[in-house]
Amino acid sequence: MWLTDTQKIGVGLSAFGFAMISLGVVLFFDAGLIAIGNILFLAGMSMIIGVQKTMFFFTRRDKLRGSFAFFAGFFLVLMKWSILGILIEAFGFLNLFGDFFPVVVNFLRHMPVIGRFLSLPGVSQVVDRLAGFQNQLPV
Repeated sequence: MWLTDTQKIGVGLSAFGFAMISLGVVLFFDAGLIAIGNILFLAGMSMIIGVQKTMFFFTRRDKLRGSFAFFAGFFLVLMKWSILGILIEAFGFLNLFGDFFPVVVNFLRHMPVIGRFLSLPGVSQVVDRLAGFQNQLPV
């Protein structure tokens, strides 16, 4: 699957947004950096999948709780309540994107160094539990 130039820019904006959010958290919850990171992440996401699909994603009935929490946390960060805002945003992010975690874990398990680490006996059990893998057979 090839990415268009717009989608490549979107991936860069999203990655830069995550970097800004991480830097804002490391620098004692700097509200400005976290807010810029949130804006870059949302802009990148809308460039990756398109504006209409982004709006549809955030307004889907099963994602409303996560969307509300994410945007409430974003608003709190803008109002300089960065610690509470980032916690509420994290809850919303997990509700919005929690379905993708098993896919991400499977992708990471096929990478050279990280895959070996994630396949270690103790680590794989913890990662499987956090990602939501089922231990039951489908029969």
